[in-house]
Amino acid sequence: MIPKLYNLGIALYGFAIRITAFKNQKAKLWIEGRKNTFDYLEKSIIRGEELIWIHAPSLGEFEQARPLIEQVKSDYSKYKILLTFYSPSGYEIRKDYPLADYICYLPLDTKENAKRFVNIVNPAFTFFVKYDFWANYLNELQIRKHKHYVISAIFRSNQFFFKKHGKWMLDILAKIDHFFVQNEDSKYMLLTRNITQVSTSGDTRFDRVIDITKQAQELPLLDLFKQDKPLFIGGSTWQKGEELIVEFAKHYGTRFKYVIAPHEIHSEQIEKLRTQFNLKVLLYSEATEQNIDTVDVLIINNIGLLSSLYAYADIAYIGGGFGKGIHNTLEAATFGMPIFIGPKNGKFQEAQDLKDIGVAQEIKSAQELIAHCDHLFTRPKKWLEIKEKSKAYVKGKSGATLKIINHVFKDRVR
Repeated sequence: MIPKLYNLGIALYGFAIRITAFKNQKAKLWIEGRKNTFDYLEKSIIRGEELIWIHAPSLGEFEQARPLIEQVKSDYSKYKILLTFYSPSGYEIRKDYPLADYICYLPLDTKENAKRFVNIVNPAFTFFVKYDFWANYLNELQIRKHKHYVISAIFRSNQFFFKKHGKWMLDILAKIDHFFVQNEDSKYMLLTRNITQVSTSGDTRFDRVIDITKQAQELPLLDLFKQDKPLFIGGSTWQKGEELIVEFAKHYGTRFKYVIAPHEIHSEQIEKLRTQFNLKVLLYSEATEQNIDTVDVLIINNIGLLSSLYAYADIAYIGGGFGKGIHNTLEAATFGMPIFIGPKNGKFQEAQDLKDIGVAQEIKSAQELIAHCDHLFTRPKKWLEIKEKSKAYVKGKSGATLKIINHVFKDRVR
């Protein structure tokens, strides 16, 4: 049974976001985006069609869902896909994703919303990506005996449902049809709680990043920019990481070429970053064949290029490791390169793996970053070894999507 306190907390949370929306643009998008969700679904979804509901909390989880969506559309095209997001950072960027038939925000997890949503959608299968376990939605799926799964899941002993006060939520999770988890530790944590419908399939993002290498855009301007120098890329950077890169660039000067792709591309922040380098800086939007070979630093002020930019890089710093967590290390790893990350990376299995094999290095300061790169410059063979280990790691971890497909759709007609 779902505690009354949980439902009260959800109601208070919704109220708090409404108040915050007066001053916060992201909260405003969260509220505005949900206003017409039920009208949209009722007008769009056709009764009787076979529909798969896939829920991705945000953009990173969408990248984990994407290989599954693409495989289903390729092999089981009779199914329609409903893709829901919790966060504006996912929905606003992927609201026009062409392989999903319906895309919307997931309404707040109240009992009434969950009943109405599941009644309209009536999914043949539901996939929750990684986490975002909303109790009322899961409970409603279970009451109606809908097949529902969790993919690319990862569990830790400090999660509240493994504690005494979270047992009610663990009881709900125990009724999920199957967990496809990233690692053996996660599997063990479920098995020791008598949840046996679990298998270690890995992370579907590995399948996604391998596809990225095949689909990477050719960027002729990057060839002109890089010339014959090693390219250092800062991917999805925030202020702390950018400060490190500025210090790094002061030390190395024109020995490197530098590409910075900030996580947020607000014009004021871009201009502030631009002024901090003592090298020649150019925005990508201003780059031409005539001027790009004259600068040392290229700041990417548009969205959608980062995964292709990694193909030109020799070293990568991945942003986010000084805040809540790091951004996607796999996009860099699949192209083969040494990777540097901030200290807050413990919740990311791939980061731990990459550290274990010597591909990723955790840094806390510009001085540490410089020291590691000095080491690489004096040991070019080791640099090459890291590049090969990086590529091999990603390739060796692929295949999660097919494991999920083969389990869930084994008796289904294509």
